[in-house]
Amino acid sequence: MSTEISNTLSQLRQKRGLSAISLAKMVGISRQTVYAIEAGTYVPNTVVAIRLARALDCTVEALFQLDDGGEVDLQSESATLLDGSDSPVPGQMVELCDVGGKLMACPPAPQAWYFPASDGVVEASAPGGDTLVRLFNTNADARNRILVAGCDPGISVLSKHVQAAGTGLVLAHRNSSESLELLKAGAIHVAGTHLRNGVDQHFKKDTVAVIAFAIWEEGILTALGNPKGIRGTEDLARPDIAIMNREPGAGTRRLLDDGLARLGIPTTQVQGYERTAPGHLPAAWQVKIGTADCCIATRAAARVLGLGFIPLVVERYDLAIRREFLDLPGIQALLDTLGKSSFRRELEGLGGYDAKAAGSRMS
Repeated sequence: MSTEISNTLSQLRQKRGLSAISLAKMVGISRQTVYAIEAGTYVPNTVVAIRLARALDCTVEALFQLDDGGEVDLQSESATLLDGSDSPVPGQMVELCDVGGKLMACPPAPQAWYFPASDGVVEASAPGGDTLVRLFNTNADARNRILVAGCDPGISVLSKHVQAAGTGLVLAHRNSSESLELLKAGAIHVAGTHLRNGVDQHFKKDTVAVIAFAIWEEGILTALGNPKGIRGTEDLARPDIAIMNREPGAGTRRLLDDGLARLGIPTTQVQGYERTAPGHLPAAWQVKIGTADCCIATRAAARVLGLGFIPLVVERYDLAIRREFLDLPGIQALLDTLGKSSFRRELEGLGGYDAKAAGSRMS
């Protein structure tokens, strides 16, 4: 059985109120090295380990532990499914609540039925994007927030954990191309992307830091049980198959286009190619309600809605951050959170995510 080294560096550092930059200076290493150690992608030598322990006033054993390899053994509990819920399939998410001593399990609504979070309403707008907003709360501090654009629903898990650290994430749903364009325009702090070479194509060298978020699986989502017998991309040209596509610029649309091109299948032969949904979950929802036979999305989206999944690729989803934003307290909180085991455990629990490299600096 393989043995790996885990660490509590992030927890102990935050407990003592130290930023990654401060700790790095005390120990004589780079901030990136601190993040890599916390993420578990780098094991320091003996000298660095001792310096870290001295800086944090703890023992080396309190910082680093030997763990047996394998998956985390998560605790299980018996609960009662809320009446009126669809029969869940293994892997679907639920929220738990104790009601009068009875543990109830409530599957989340696949489509939001509540008003989204907001700070105000638009009172007037003018050409050029100038907008007058009527505020609900004049005490809202927009400066203590980080604006993130991306298409991965898993960012909501990151948002919840970052909020616990006192920083709010404002999430803008955009595909990878749109997110990178917004980052280039200076309109957001962070862009989520899974486009190959996307950052290199949009930015000059060394102007943007690329941080790993997670490795995910993308594939073809079908109705539960795969009633149409879809086996791969080649079946999308069948006359009895209708797909729900993604909008131009989306990474999943490029995945579809690349697959069709390799097989020599023209897009005009694919029913539904021109129909688009703005995101993994919206596309998956069309399959769920039967307006499409399939779509391309993540395994996590399939599990959320109880759909079938045919894997196509495994790829990395990254967070691109302009370098001038790296020292912002909110960005520091975000980077610290990526290395926390509690965040990684929850993200991986959704299925189809590997978060071991979360927080690792890729460029």
